[in-house]
Amino acid sequence: MSDLVYPPVVALAKTVFRLLDLRITVHGGEHIPREGGAVLASNHVSYLDFIFAGFAAVPAKRLVRFMAKQEIFANRLAGPLMRGMHHIPVDRDAGLGSYKAALAALKSGEVVGIFPEATISQSFTVKDIKSGAERMASAAKVPLIPMALWGTQRLWTKGRPRNLFQRHLPVSIYVGEPMPPKKGDNAAELRRRMSELLDRAQQEYPDKPSEPEDLWWLPAHLGGTAPTPGQ
Repeated sequence: MSDLVYPPVVALAKTVFRLLDLRITVHGGEHIPREGGAVLASNHVSYLDFIFAGFAAVPAKRLVRFMAKQEIFANRLAGPLMRGMHHIPVDRDAGLGSYKAALAALKSGEVVGIFPEATISQSFTVKDIKSGAERMASAAKVPLIPMALWGTQRLWTKGRPRNLFQRHLPVSIYVGEPMPPKKGDNAAELRRRMSELLDRAQQEYPDKPSEPEDLWWLPAHLGGTAPTPGQ
């Protein structure tokens, strides 16, 4: 697969990260295979999560093909970039086509990224997840790798104003041990592993809210003012 667009975009992202002095830490990056197909399944707390989830694969020299909603591909600015990076559009009214495209990418040795919660979690906990990630991994006979991101919600998340140019912001990326492909419903196990990674990311995160108005980016169970999962 020809990649003329993706490498320059990665280089640009790295430059922006350096200029902003983002404190990005990747834990468990060795779990991303250097060759062969794999499914990366991450939690979802920010509109920018695909950038940072993909960043975790850079040390392994892999380019992740993310599954993203069709509306992004229809955008006149983002669309050409998404197509140029060979990401996979998801039409929620016709999901079979995107599933087949992701499966073909996996079987050809690509790494496919997916957010099994489907939408951003405003509670900053792992929501109920869809079964697509583990079904694809099983069908393609590739490992399923759980991930967790934390800190990205402070840049841009649902229901909050964008703050894209924060300097010195910590962003934590946790990559879990691969789950071998197997038949059956493994969604509960994947959610459990993603939740464990997210709990660790939240507990080990180096920043704490300095003002009461900053409590919004913490989940309720850690004393924050984010809505509970029930809300």
